[in-house]
Amino acid sequence: MTQRSGATQHPIPPAVQEAYGPADLSSLSLFGGGFINFGHWQGIDLDRPLTEHDRISSQQAMYRHVLDTLAPTGGLRALEVGCGLGVGAAVAIKAHGFAHVTGMDIHPQQLERAARANADLLDRRPAQLCLAHGAAEEMPFADGEFDLLYSVEAAQHFRDLGAFARETARVLRPGGRAVVASFFVPGADAAGAGQLAGMLDTFASGLDVAHTIPSVVGSLERAGLAGVRVTSIGASVWPGWDRWLARTWEPGTWPRNFLRAFDEGILDYFTVTAERPLG
Repeated sequence: MTQRSGATQHPIPPAVQEAYGPADLSSLSLFGGGFINFGHWQGIDLDRPLTEHDRISSQQAMYRHVLDTLAPTGGLRALEVGCGLGVGAAVAIKAHGFAHVTGMDIHPQQLERAARANADLLDRRPAQLCLAHGAAEEMPFADGEFDLLYSVEAAQHFRDLGAFARETARVLRPGGRAVVASFFVPGADAAGAGQLAGMLDTFASGLDVAHTIPSVVGSLERAGLAGVRVTSIGASVWPGWDRWLARTWEPGTWPRNFLRAFDEGILDYFTVTAERPLG
């Protein structure tokens, strides 16, 4: 059995270090509520002025959407890869009945914030939540330790999808299931990556990586995971995200280009599911 221990030695990409370091993205009204995702806006009326409550609800809804794809979840052990402040892990425990959730993040400062934000869950006996320092490409867990694995809007930061896929397959038990939700290039055209760097500062700076859906699927399958399924949820993400951005960003500014990239077919938001075979 492979067992990795201790803090990860995997380097934090400089742009990720800066974005999730002292600045704390979750403190910005752009996100709010401790979450850091673009939101799942289905069911929220976008034709009226949006509120902070709408924004937080959209981010909670993203977690619920992702976790619903893993059902049944009751009584199972899960790993969240890229847990941030751990508020999504708290949603998983309180609303989806997990027996235990481990939140893993590569950024120590995020884990410090997560410990403060989730003191109630961490202090319970037995604890329902624990936090771990680790990278998606180098997870500090034993083989087959988890029933389920999920990751919400973190995979766009991963530098090595193949290593992430192999680690996912390793830490899941036989029959275990995984879901990854993030934004990717829909097709295999490498030109899309260059277009995104020209449109969106997060891709130009290296914070986000323009992974293609074929590379995501291929990495999971080569790692031995089966039943890989890809579902676009962009229609429930990008219009609402752009509507929220319109409160502070003018048309033509780079953050508004997320919707433009979606409309032009060079970026979309997906859930990708897979499972570790029983055999």
